[in-house]
Amino acid sequence: MNLWLQLEQAGLGDSRPLAEVLAAIPWSADGLIAAIAQQHDSGEVLMLAWMNRAALEETLASGQVCYWSRSRQQLWRKGETSGHRQRLVEARLDCDGDAVLLLVEQQGPACHTGRPNCFYNAIRDERVCVISVPQ
Repeated sequence: MNLWLQLEQAGLGDSRPLAEVLAAIPWSADGLIAAIAQQHDSGEVLMLAWMNRAALEETLASGQVCYWSRSRQQLWRKGETSGHRQRLVEARLDCDGDAVLLLVEQQGPACHTGRPNCFYNAIRDERVCVISVPQ
């Protein structure tokens, strides 16, 4: 039985070693997993980015969120240049291990545009409307 099925059938409080779970993640062909950042106290979805195993391991070890930049092909430590860091409160994997949810404490705006989050383009009535401005 694979690990994800074992976890699906596990009881409350059951656990598996982190190394075993990381090895079982179905990383993409590029070695990536989708990472959703959510403000831990309000539930606001802040952004979607990508992590490779090194970024996920660094995030878990340091408590500061690190992503993989697909455009720069290198680790991207959120807020390293802007100061708008994300402190990890909790990391969660979805049911089949192909996405990670990062509950974070966001310092400053999450989006590189200066907006609170990256989801400021709302699709409404056949139009895309900007629903927030930079802070």
